[in-house]
Amino acid sequence: MRSIFGGGGAATGTSRGADASRVPRHSSGWKEMLKHLHSEESQRVLDIGPTSSTNINYITSLGHSIYMANLVEEAAKAEWWSRAEDGGTKFDVERFLATNLNFTGRNFDIVLLWDTADYLPEASVAPVLKRIHNVMEPGGLMLAFFHATTDPGASFCRFHLTDTDVVEMQRAGSYPVEHIYSNRKVENLLSDFSSYRFFLAKDSLREVIITR
Repeated sequence: MRSIFGGGGAATGTSRGADASRVPRHSSGWKEMLKHLHSEESQRVLDIGPTSSTNINYITSLGHSIYMANLVEEAAKAEWWSRAEDGGTKFDVERFLATNLNFTGRNFDIVLLWDTADYLPEASVAPVLKRIHNVMEPGGLMLAFFHATTDPGASFCRFHLTDTDVVEMQRAGSYPVEHIYSNRKVENLLSDFSSYRFFLAKDSLREVIITR
C-alpha cells in the first residue's frame, strides 16, 4: 500500500508482466467522477490498483489527497492461503482485510475500484466491498468496472487518469479473471450502498457509479 497526501510527489510501481504501452478507453463513469472532482475541494481519493504516478500527480494537482492499495497483487501472494480441512485451499479474508484495508481512521470521498473485484478470490469480494463501504463518507462515490464476458485475451491493467472522458489502460500483470458477475450479482454485492448506476460500454467492461 502507498499513501500520498497533499503535494505532487511521483511514485512508480511495476507488476509482473508489465507492458509500457497504453491504450485509451472512453469511460462514461470516469467522466462523471471527473465532474465531482472538479466540483469539490480537498477530497480524499482511494485508488485501488497498481500504483500510477500519473494518477498521483493528477489528483494532487487538483488539490485532493490520494491513497493507493493494490489488492490484486497482494491477494495473489501465498501468505494469505492455507490448506482447508477438505483438502482444498482457503483464503484468510480477515487477515487480508486487516493488513491491506486498514486506513487508521481515514474516510474517503471517492473510491476508484476499477475491475479489482473480478480478480480477487471470490470469498473476499463481499467483505472487501463491505470494508470499502465502511470507510466511505456518506454520499461518497465509487467507480467500479466488471467484466461482462470471459475474454481469453483480457489482461490485468493499470488505469491512468486523464483530464478528459478517457482513461489509459496499461497491462500490469498476468493475473487471471477469477469470475464474471451478472448484473443481478453485482447489485447483490452493492446492497449496502444507497444507489448505483450502470453505464453501457462498447467493450467487455461494464461500468458502475456507486453512491455510499
